[in-house]
Amino acid sequence: MTLRRVVVTGIGALTPIGNSAPDYWAGLKNGVSGAARITRFDPEKFRTQFACEVKNFNAEDHFDRKEARKMDPFTQYALVVAEEAMKDSKLDLNAINLDKAGVIWGSGIGGLMTFQEEVRSYVNNDSTPRFNPFFIPKMIADISSGYISIKYGFRGPNFVTVSACASSTNALIDALNYIRLGHMDVAISGGSEAAVTEAGMGGFNAMKALSERNDSPETASRPFDKDRDGFVLGEGASALILEEYEHAKARGAKIYAEIIGGGMSADAHHITAPHPEGLGATNVMLNALADAKIKPEEVDYINVHGTSTPLGDISETLAIKKVFGDHAYNLNISSTKSMTGHLLGAAGAIEAVACVMALEHGVIPPTINHFTDDDQLDNKLNLTFNKAQERKINVALSNTFGFGGHNTSIIFRKI
Repeated sequence: MTLRRVVVTGIGALTPIGNSAPDYWAGLKNGVSGAARITRFDPEKFRTQFACEVKNFNAEDHFDRKEARKMDPFTQYALVVAEEAMKDSKLDLNAINLDKAGVIWGSGIGGLMTFQEEVRSYVNNDSTPRFNPFFIPKMIADISSGYISIKYGFRGPNFVTVSACASSTNALIDALNYIRLGHMDVAISGGSEAAVTEAGMGGFNAMKALSERNDSPETASRPFDKDRDGFVLGEGASALILEEYEHAKARGAKIYAEIIGGGMSADAHHITAPHPEGLGATNVMLNALADAKIKPEEVDYINVHGTSTPLGDISETLAIKKVFGDHAYNLNISSTKSMTGHLLGAAGAIEAVACVMALEHGVIPPTINHFTDDDQLDNKLNLTFNKAQERKINVALSNTFGFGGHNTSIIFRKI
């Protein structure tokens, strides 16, 4: 069976370092840190008092007040980036088959703020069971794709993937395969997350997953640095318009890149810790390369999962060396989480956009906040520390891994 080709024809982004795709890319190139003291609530009593929040976002700039109140921020973010991507793609809704246009989205947590506030309200009202009638529709993760589908009239496949931090890469891979197989011609795919809440911060602090570098939040996300002490929680969203190649070509669409493969695997090891030898990470990259039908030496850039945790960064670099052998030293590798923080279920989508923009502009975004080499890592690898590097890039691979041992890799090629 011949699989159809799939290309990216539109992008949108709302991130801690830029509220549009162009602004996000400018932040990445310039090595901007999105981390700062939390403004959404008073973090004084928390061990971690900072995060990578979306800045200067007012829901009422995008929705009327009544409509905004019906949506959790993660859904608001999803709709905003979907609109940017749709405008960027210049899709004419009157000229496409809406029965073959779908929405496949990703979110690891969904409406955490809604859940937190409704439970808090219940407890504070003497446990009288009075809940907002929009509580459940605001909270459930799949409501994001539902809203997008309703807005654009897309009647094809419509669902949300939940695989922790791998969620939106899983969504992109699902969309890729649905288009390849002819079930869709067009998809809005990506992910959104809004977990910078008391519950989110407290929960991740309890796991000892977060950096506690309160004296210097802007340098706290430091993947591959000897003194890394955990990830920085981020929030936001990104959307990509995926389209069957001939469909895009026929309407004269701008094509950013082709998605040539995706891989999935499981660590089958631990609910939160990665496999110490990078077994799942090795397998997922091999699976993606096999799906793309390319050799390891054809890859130029890897946007790594690279969360800034002591164990995760080591296991991922071990996996890269196993998969790429000597070519690992020819690669540019970087973790854009050093700038955006970790957007959980939305991480894969915003890092996919980073890969697409890197291909378009021939620039590798850096891994910022590197101060001290870690002797446990191979420091001969080009981890693109602190400053963007210009390079011709034909193929970029993006890794995203999640609690529960979920691993995903997706591969983009310049076209």
